[in-house]
Formats: sequence, structure tokens, C-alpha cells
Amino acid sequence: MKVLLVLALAVALVAGTQVSFAPEFAAGKTYEYKYEGYLLGGLPEEGLARAGMKIQSKILIGAADPNTYIIKLEDPVISEYSGIWPKEVFRPATKLTLALSAQLLTPVKFEYANGVIGKVYAPAGISTTVLNIFRGVLNIFQMNIKKTQNVYNLQETGVKGVCKTHYVLSEDSKADRLHLTKTTDLNHCTDRIHMDFGMAGYTDKCAECVTRGKVFAGAISINYVMKPSASGTLILEATATELLQYSPVNIVNGAFQMEAKQTVTFVDIKKTPLEPIKADYIHRGSLKYEFGTELLQTPIQLLRITNAEAQIVETLNNLVSLNLGEAHEDSPLKFIELIQLLRVARYESIEALWSQFKSKSEHRHWMLSSIPAIGTHVALKFIKEKVVAGELTSAEAAQAIMSSTHLVTADIEAIKLQEGLAMTPKIKENAALREITMLGFGTMVQKYCVENPSCPSELVRPIHDIVVSAVERRDNDELSLALKVLGNAGHPSSLKPIMKLLPGFGSSASSLEHRVHVDAALALRKIAKREPKLVQDMAVQLFMDRTLDPELRMVAAIVLFDTKLPLGLVTTLAQSLLKEPNLQVASFAYSYMKAFTKTTTPDHSTVAAACNVAIRILCPKFERLSYRYSRAFHYDHYYNPWMLGAAASAYYINDVASVLPRNVMAKARIYLSGVFVDVLEFGARSEGVQEALLKVRDVPESANRITKMKQALKALTEWRAKPSRQPLGSLYVKVLGHEVAFANIDKEMIEKITKFVTGPEIRTYGKQALDALMSGYSLKYSQPNLAIEVRCIFPSSLGLPMELSLYTAGVTAASIEVQATISPPPPEDFHPVHLLKSDISMKALVAPSVSLHTYAVMGVNNPFIQATVMSRAKVHTVIPKKMEARFDVVKGYFNYQFLPVEGVKTIASARLETVAIARDVEDLEAAKITPVLPFEPFINKNTTSMLSKTSNYLSDSLSASSELLPLQLQSQIVSNMKIPKPIVKKMCATTYTYGIEACVDIRSRNATFLRNTPIYAIIGNHSLLVNVTPAAGPSIERIEIEVQIGEKAAEKIIKAVNLSEEDEILEDKNVLMKLKKILFPGLKNSTKASSSSSSSSRSSSSRSKRSSSSSSKTSSSSSSSRPKTKMLDLADPLNKTSKSSSSSSSSQHLSRSSSSSRSSLRSSILSSSSSSSSSSSSSMSKQELYEMNFTRDHIHQHSLSTERLKSKSSASSFEYIYNKAKYLSNTVSPAVTVLVRAIRTDHKNQGYQITAYYDRLTARVQIIVANLTENDNWRICADSMMLSYHKVMVLFYVLFCYLKLKILIRKLECFSRQILAFPPVLLTNTYNYDIFGNHVFLIFSQKSYYVQFCFMQMAL
Repeated sequence: MKVLLVLALAVALVAGTQVSFAPEFAAGKTYEYKYEGYLLGGLPEEGLARAGMKIQSKILIGAADPNTYIIKLEDPVISEYSGIWPKEVFRPATKLTLALSAQLLTPVKFEYANGVIGKVYAPAGISTTVLNIFRGVLNIFQMNIKKTQNVYNLQETGVKGVCKTHYVLSEDSKADRLHLTKTTDLNHCTDRIHMDFGMAGYTDKCAECVTRGKVFAGAISINYVMKPSASGTLILEATATELLQYSPVNIVNGAFQMEAKQTVTFVDIKKTPLEPIKADYIHRGSLKYEFGTELLQTPIQLLRITNAEAQIVETLNNLVSLNLGEAHEDSPLKFIELIQLLRVARYESIEALWSQFKSKSEHRHWMLSSIPAIGTHVALKFIKEKVVAGELTSAEAAQAIMSSTHLVTADIEAIKLQEGLAMTPKIKENAALREITMLGFGTMVQKYCVENPSCPSELVRPIHDIVVSAVERRDNDELSLALKVLGNAGHPSSLKPIMKLLPGFGSSASSLEHRVHVDAALALRKIAKREPKLVQDMAVQLFMDRTLDPELRMVAAIVLFDTKLPLGLVTTLAQSLLKEPNLQVASFAYSYMKAFTKTTTPDHSTVAAACNVAIRILCPKFERLSYRYSRAFHYDHYYNPWMLGAAASAYYINDVASVLPRNVMAKARIYLSGVFVDVLEFGARSEGVQEALLKVRDVPESANRITKMKQALKALTEWRAKPSRQPLGSLYVKVLGHEVAFANIDKEMIEKITKFVTGPEIRTYGKQALDALMSGYSLKYSQPNLAIEVRCIFPSSLGLPMELSLYTAGVTAASIEVQATISPPPPEDFHPVHLLKSDISMKALVAPSVSLHTYAVMGVNNPFIQATVMSRAKVHTVIPKKMEARFDVVKGYFNYQFLPVEGVKTIASARLETVAIARDVEDLEAAKITPVLPFEPFINKNTTSMLSKTSNYLSDSLSASSELLPLQLQSQIVSNMKIPKPIVKKMCATTYTYGIEACVDIRSRNATFLRNTPIYAIIGNHSLLVNVTPAAGPSIERIEIEVQIGEKAAEKIIKAVNLSEEDEILEDKNVLMKLKKILFPGLKNSTKASSSSSSSSRSSSSRSKRSSSSSSKTSSSSSSSRPKTKMLDLADPLNKTSKSSSSSSSSQHLSRSSSSSRSSLRSSILSSSSSSSSSSSSSMSKQELYEMNFTRDHIHQHSLSTERLKSKSSASSFEYIYNKAKYLSNTVSPAVTVLVRAIRTDHKNQGYQITAYYDRLTARVQIIVANLTENDNWRICADSMMLSYHKVMVLFYVLFCYLKLKILIRKLECFSRQILAFPPVLLTNTYNYDIFGNHVFLIFSQKSYYVQFCFMQMAL
């Protein structure tokens, strides 16, 4: 018994002396601390400007009840910072401190047990913003200390959420101190406090992109020094440091940084208790940061709002008055101010403002453009009420609904309002409005589900009901609309209703139209992003089912590849394609796989690897399929160091039985900051058009193409008389991944258009418009637009809201003044045909203008204070035009005159600057704005900056985890920064012909001397001005374009062009030899001997003569020993010395081989192999030469029947007709004369004259361009002819196969100055291209000033 008693006493003694590591605040005492916390944002280098703020105060903590404590601030001081770091000092914000002192001095209660903070209580009078500052202070006292471990990790709750926290505890027994280091990794949070606004639902995260680089990194490190005691530890000192890095193009390339530091130092323990105020303390959350009114305050400007309604009226009046006909330079910023005021205003105030301004067109327009940008369900509520009341026109309602869908944040109330709007009678009566509203409903659901992944299926149940009802009624149009809505929503619960509409999955699918099947398959694309495995199973079944329509199978392939296929499935598809009987499907799938093999985007890297394996299997069989089969294209480029990329995809789906492609789709995507956005997508389907064309009956297969096309046109004409409801085609457009509009071109639409055009209404509207023009019409129009508003708000360790924002707003305006004169005046029973018989004169003054602002912001933003680093870009353009025009259709005369506009010099300006801003709402006049890049260098005497110390300290404390912060976090120390001089450039371009000089002035200062990365290239000041002024020289009155068609075209010719002088020898054997080497790289050059001989005859050296003689012998013997050597005569067809021999050789060849028009064209390029008339070496015929060198390498060889070859005479060849009448100006009157000239004050001619001649007998067109300037005689002659009428069926083939174009330049130096597209370096080269199976040769000869474009047919 005595032993047990001794043991119990020992245990009790040990338990009594055991030290508790948790902080302890004894009852009846008040613990006093000194607190200081500051926050700075900017680039890490010294000598650059930063912005920030600081809070200083005394902290009093005392116990109120068991586990409940009170914290109170005394003598708080708020300071601002904007200046060069570390040169400047913080400036006290006295007025702001005084305004917030009542809230800051109010005590706050909080629960505290074992170092963990629980609930927070505060009176209702403390705003959420001030209470968050208290949370920032309390965050330092939050600690989870384990007695049994010194190093451990856990998920800890803090002011920034629940994040991974690393603890290291050590004990200094000699000094009787405990040292604790707590590090929080902000990149690994299970519940990170943040708010994203603006782009939810439009961007998709690219997980693979983030693995290659980061755009955001951050960590918090807190070091404690504590004194242990039996009842608990006493915190003597705590230092918290937070460091955040952000860059849109990878933080490794330089990033904006936000550094926050807090220090708490123990001062004293007072024996008097701390008492709360007499007020009701209500539960106000926990230690986690809570959002208040941050969204109401834009980071661009800080407004002091006293009377929102009055300020809205003032701002609205300013916007209307400043943008009458011309966009004011600062109007986008004023427009953002109006939006901010509307967000603060009550709904009743907005209603009152609408009642006040709805009768004023300009004010009404600005309000309807601003209200959707409020961004909450209030905007949808307002629009719905006005639509139901009939106060909005159809155009206004469409614009407001589309803008609201894009700008309003999706929540349950917004979704319900959108659904209710779609069901209103006013919307149902208008098919276009109903489609826009329904598509917007799907977009709203998708935006909400992105923010809330567990969104209920009840959100899309109304659309499911519509699908069921439409299937029962066999309403294909309603089904198509519902499927597009489900495609926008992308909810996984829609998978089953969509499956029932696809063949092979639902019994009712067989009775639906094919277009419904295609829409159902396309609706799976967005669902595939959330449930890729389920969609893969469906898409594979559709693709493998060879009984289905080929178009549906190819659309299933598009959906399938959107699911990021694994290697095994890609290989399975490849094996299936080897046995695929449909070449359209095989070509499409193969081309899609091949396109993915070259992708560089991270999200498709695994697909690319899988497709590389598949291509090795499929290449031998499908590599040579031509472009007449269905194809998929995919091009992309991704730059890993910048995390920036772009991709484009295009698909065209053919049908062997159709003329037009059945389906064409194209999509553009951009990659930025670890996300990707499908910017734009459009598609077109030819539905009823194909069926109408396929209903061509009674046309034998042997009929020629002209007969088939006539019958096809007849079928389209008769389509309207048939009762079928099948549309001719359909179009759709997607913006930011969501379908915003589509149109079915059906019989109903065509009937409405026909009825409107032929009805009396068009005459009434036309007469009214004509009367307005004749009496003088003026219009001043402006259109504001908030294009981008992307905001990411998250708390800092001080409890202040940090924000990353991007804004783009613009205002487009135009001023139009038109005065028309019609002779004779139109009659009362006006018909548009009367205008074709009248002489119309018109004067117009048009002045379009655009003002565009873009802001990128990082820093502190709340309703009381802003401390941000902002990059702001401003673009302003004004391009006035004063024109006069005259039209006389009967006489074929058209005249356009551009008159000079006085007082306008700068037509475009762009400015970009980055500044550090600090301001508070109580003293806006004292706001300080500092350029981030100073104009004068800063010399720092210290060797290490504070940020460098912080970075080193954090790097040491975070060495255990390489994921917490990126490499090279240490600051670059610029002790003696030498700022280079700004870049100043001026580039001018002058057209003396029209007397215009355009100059671009560039001035730039950036920080690339510190680090050559994109972020540092943006930092600084950049400006660009575009000025247009009259050029030096004769004064120009106006620029005139005059067109005369018909018999009077000859009367308008100012400068007669005599082309007979062009008949001279134009040759350059060096260029011809280069072309020959391209055509026949393996052949010897037999013209070399002749060239050497010709060269030696001009030389006096006997050695050169002997060399030339021996070379000639060698060539002669070689030719005789190989009688069938393939040679090429590339002499110019205009060469008079070889014309007779070439013509003779060509005639012999044509009579010998009965060549068609194709061989005639070849004969102009491939002639006999004789360089001089004295050469007599035998050669192969040109037809044989063509077949050996071109046909053998072509995949698709098509035989030509004998009847077809004999059907064309040699007289129809281009050379024959060209040699018979070389210049049409000698035999034919001009068909069109166009004068583009400058009217000078001295009445001298200056400009260009274009004359076109047309010979109906030979279907030949010749165009001659001449310079009207005196003593400037260069001219261009373009000659073309159609050799076979039925070949016009495919325009590209006509151009590439049968068009031969020659350009003769008499004065090349002058021509090169006028057209910069012909630099001198190109004029000695020969270029060879392969376009649609045809060789295209571009020959540039500098010696003879001759340019020739040769098109050589390979095969049809």
C-alpha cells in the first residue's frame, strides 16, 4: 500500500510539471503586443516602383470566458505606399484611419483552445472588410502543436482556407525558449478561399499545361519564439512572411510578386481584465476570410459613392454628350464607372432611371448596353420584366439577352429567370428570340455547373421534357433546338436522353431525320469533358457501325478524339480502318490521326503518341488518298516557356453522290496561363441542297457535265413547289465554346424573304429611305461594350483582399452624313428597278472611331483603399472619309471621289504604361501614381534588399518541398541600375502618286535590360502614333476612281498604249537553265555547248574558241549517240528568232499526235530541244516527254479517249490564237476602262489606267495597266483565255491548268518602287510549286526585265 501511494504521488508530480506547448492567456490579465503588417506588390528588383499599404497598432488580448477571448486594437494607423522601392516611405492615410477608427477600436471575441481558433463573434456595426483585418491578426495565433512530434504535416485552417502546413518545432533549453516554424503551401489547399468572376464556364483547365509550368505560386512562413511554462507557452515574438508570384506566361520567366510581412512582439502583461463593449456579439464565421462587397468595387478606379442614382444620371449624360458621332478617348473608363454605379444601385433606382430615360434614344441605348454588365441576376430580372411588358424591340431584346448570358454570373436564381424568360409568350412568338434565350439557358447551366460540380440534374429537366415531347410529335426542329441547348449545358444527366435519339441506342431514332442524329452526336462534345469514358463507349459504337450514315460516323470520330483517346483504343480504331470499305470514313479518320501526330499542345501529347503508332499501321494504305475525300485538319503551336499556344481545327465531310460537302466545321483555340478557350467555331451543313441535287432523274450516266448541272439547277428551282420540310442547309456559330446562334435555311425562311422582297412593304421602306437620302440623312451612333471582365479575388495573410483582374472595354462610334441627288426624280409608285435607270449622285461624310481600353491589375482592392500595380493600354482611332459618288447604270458609268479632310492628322494612337497606384476613398485627391520604370536611375547603397532576405529565408524554410515555390526565387539585386534611353523610331511610307504620306511614330521604354522576358518587355511606357499627312510635291485636290463600261469605254482612255514595241527578244538563258534543272534535275544540259559557243564568239581568246569548239563536238556526239535524250526548250514564246522553228515543230507535233488543248498548253512550255536554229539533234516528242516526267509520278492517272482528243482543233491552242492577234487593242474595242488617279491642282495626269479587252470569238481577255504620269511608260499586260468551256466547272482547275499569264515590264526599276512585293533579290530566281497536282513556275529575269508565270498540268 505504501508503494502504491508513493507511485501515485510521483505520477501526479510528473503530470503537474509537464509543460504545455499551446499558447495560454490567463484569466483576469491583458496581454499587450505590438503589431505591424505591410503588403507590397510589384517586380522583385530594387529601383522599380511598388504599391502597398501598412497597418500598425497595439494588440490587447484577454480572456472573457473559458475558451473565449477578446482581441482589441489600440492606436491603429493605416499607411499607403506608391514609389520606388526601397527609396520611398509609407505615407499615413490619416483620413482613412479616422474614418475606420470606430470599427478598428471595437473589440472582437473569438474561441481559442489548444492554439486553435474557432468561431469569431463581432457586433453588427463592424463591416466584413474590417473584420477580415482582425482575422489577419488572429491568423498569427493559430497553431496546432503536437507534443509527440517535432516535424509533421497537416491540413490547417487559416485565413486563406485549409492548406497543407509544415511544422518544425525545436527547444532551446539553455535560453528556455521554444522555436516553431510553420510553413503553409498555398499551392496545395483542399479548401482555398478565392472568388473567380467573369470567365467561369468559358475556360477549361489544362492539367498537362500546369505540369510544364506555373502561373501562380505562393507560401506563408511564420516563425515563433515562445517561452514555455507549466500552464502554457507565452508568444514572445512572431514573424509571418507571405510571398505570392503571378505571371500569365510562366513565373519562371519573371513574375509580379506580392510580399506581405507581419510582426507581433510581446510588450507587457497587465493585471486588469479586458472588457467587451455593450453590444450584441453575433456569430460572424470562423478564421476563414469572408467576402463582402469586393465585387462591387472595380480595381481600375476608386469611387466615393454618396448618391448612386444621381451619380448614374451624371455619368450617363456625360457618356451621351461625349460620344455623339465620335468615341471619346476616355469613354471606356467612364463606361466602366457607369457599370460600377449600377452594381451599387438598388433595383428600384434602376427602374426609376429606365422610366426617366426610355424615351430618349441615346440614353436608352446606353442603359440597355450597361445593365447586362451588372453581372448579377438583377440584370436578367430587369430584362425579363421589360420583355414581358413589351418595352423592348426584338433587336434590343436579342442584344440584351445575349449580353446577359455572357456577363451575368450563373446562380440558381439566374438560371430560373432565364428559364422563365424562355417560356414567356413574347419570346415564344419570335422564333429567333426563343432560340437565343434557350441557348443562353444551356450556357447558364454549364457556367453554374463549372463552379458547382455537383449541380443537380433538375436544372436540365425542362429540356429533357421538351425532348420527350418533340419525339412524340416527331418535331425535328424542336429536337434540334433542344439538343443544341443540352450541348451547351453539357450536363452528364443528359447522356441518356441523347442516347435515345442515336441509331443503335434508341428505338425512336429510326424515325428521326438524319440532321437530328448529327446534332445528337455533337451534343456529346461538352459532356465528354466531364465523363470521357461514358462518351467514349458511345462514340466507338457509332463509329464502328458500318450500317450508319458515313457523316454520322465521322461526327462520332470528332467526338471520340475530344475524349483524349488512350493508346489501346487508337490502335483498335486503326485495325478497324484497315478493313473499312468506305473511303470517306477511312480518309477522315486517317487524316485526323495524322494531324494529331504533329501536335505540340500538352493536352494532346498522349493522343499524339498513340496516333503515331496508328499512322505506322495505316500509312501504306491511306497515305495517297486525295483531297476529294473527307478530311480533318489540325494545326497548333505551343511554346512551353511562355505557356502560350494556339490551335485550329477544320473538318470537311464529303459524299461521293454530292457536289457540295455535306458538313464543314472549323474551330480556333488559344492556350494561356494553364487554361484553354475555344474562341470561335462555326459550321455549315448542306442538307436539302444535296437531296435536291440527288433527285436529278432521267439523266444517263454518259451525259456530259453541262447536262447534269442544268438538271441539278432545275431540281433546285422545283424544290420550293414540293411539300418537304427538309431545310436546304443550316449554319451555327459558337463563341467561347457555347453555341450562340444557328439558322436553318428552310422553305419557310425562303418564302418569307421572297414575300418581303416582292411585296409592297419593300417599296414603302425603299421610298422612305430614298426620300431621307435626298433630303439629307445624318446619323450619330455609338455602341459601348464590356468585352472582358476576368477577376480572381483571394485574401492575403493580412486579411486584405488581393485581386488579379483583366478588363477590356470599348466604345465604337460613327458619324454619317449623306446627301443624294437622283435624275430623273423617282416616281410616286417607286420600285427599286427605277434606280437602275437613273443618274445618281451622292455626297457622304463618314467618320468611324473606336476607343479601346485594357487594364491588367494586381494588388489590394477593397471599398476603402487600393494599392495596385496596373498595366493600362489605350487605343483610339478616328478615320474620317469625305466621299462623292455618281452612278449611271444605263450608261455604265461609275465615279468615286475621295476628298481631303481638313484638321485630322493622327488617325490612330496606342499607349501602354505600367504604374503603381495607392489611394483611399477618404482622400482621393492625394492619390499617388508612380511609373513602375523610373525615368532616373536609382543607386542603392545596401548590398541586399529586404525582399532578397525574405526570399532567402523562405527558400531555406521551404527546402523540404520543391513544389512550394519555383526555382530562382531570390531577388536580383540591382545596386547600380543603368536605365537605357527610350527607343524612338519613325517609319514613313509615301505614295507620291496620290500625295499621301503615312508615318508611324514609336516610343518605348521597357525593363528588358533587367531580364529579357515578356513581363519585363511590357513594363514601362510605350506609345504608337499613326499620322497621315499630304506628301511633298504637287497639291492634290482629290483622288478619283472612274469606271466606264461598254461602248464609251474608249472615250475614257487618257494614255494610248502602243504595244507593238513590245515585240522584242526577251530571254535570259541563266534563268531558263535554272528552270530546266528544276524540271529535269537528272539530265545533262545540252544547251551549255551552244551557250559556250555564243559566248566564245564574242571573245578574242583563241583558248576560249578551242574550248567552245570542243564543247560543241562533245555535245553533238552525245546527242547523236542518244537520239531520245529528253530535252526542254525554255525559250520565250515571244522570241522572234525561234518563233518560226517552234511553230513549225509544234504544228508537226500536233498533226502527228492529234493533241488536245492540253498538249497545246504544254507545247508553249515543252518545245523541241534546240537552242539555236542551226542545231539538228533529234528529240522525243513533247507528249512523250510529258508522260515520262509527270504522269509517272502522279497517283491518279486518267485516260483520255480518242474521241475526246480529236474533238479539239489545233487552232484553239493558246499559241495559235495569241500569234494570230497578239494585242486585242488593234482589233477589239475596250470593254472596261478604269482610271484610278489623283486630280492635281495643275491638272496634270497622275495615277493608273486599267483597260480590259474581251474577244467573244476566242473567249479571250486582255488587261493592260499603264501609268498616267508623264514620261513614265511602264505597263503591265495580262492575257488569259478559256480553252474549254466545260472546264469552268472547277474554277481552280481552270486557273491553274489553262490560264497562262505574261507580264511585260519596260521599266522594272520604277515598277519595283511602286510595288514592294517584288524585291530585287527575287528577280534572279526561279520558284517551283506543286498546287492541286499542277506545277507552277515563277520566272524572274532581271536582265531582260521579264516576269513569267507558267502553269503546267500534271494530271486531271
